[in-house]
Amino acid sequence: VMCTSFTRIIVVLALLRQAVGTQSLPPSQVLVGLSLFMTVLIMMPTFERINNEALQPLQAGQIDQIEAWERTKQPLRDFMFDQIDYADNWDTVYMFMEYRGQDTSNPAELRRKDVAMITLVPSFILSELEVAFLMGFRLYLPFLVIDMVISSVLISMGMMMLPPIFISLPFKLLLFVLVDGWRLVVGSLLNSFAVPGVTT
Repeated sequence: VMCTSFTRIIVVLALLRQAVGTQSLPPSQVLVGLSLFMTVLIMMPTFERINNEALQPLQAGQIDQIEAWERTKQPLRDFMFDQIDYADNWDTVYMFMEYRGQDTSNPAELRRKDVAMITLVPSFILSELEVAFLMGFRLYLPFLVIDMVISSVLISMGMMMLPPIFISLPFKLLLFVLVDGWRLVVGSLLNSFAVPGVTT
């Protein structure tokens, strides 16, 4: 799961739920279910490569389990590298490589094969979290403006004892529905992932 698009999707959807102000709606089960189906959709080209290059030859007896594992890793590595490259988050890769004692003084000479899985996976996770939080920040802004406007109006009317969330929540829900928020958020998430590329 940590080597797929699931992390970014679930974090963004959770931040969206907090930004709207509905702490338990949609339920966590719905968010996780939507995230899983979106993950399968995004990862389908990678899963098809794994099936064609590793699982089918293994079931046909053409390769052994060790070779199948090596062939399974490559599509996942390509996917993770593509996302790191698309987000330009190579600094996390260099950080983990330096921690393991690898020389990163000349990044132009480094190749994907120089990055071990134990380095690539945490680098990918950090990259996904960074992208997810940036997307979450952009989602927060319009709802934050509504909260600030409602609070200012209530204070100017002398209604300081009335919690602003009671008034702002219907307006935020209305805004989200009018702009077709779910389609925009899901579409932005789908388009935020790099199309699987060619290994370099």
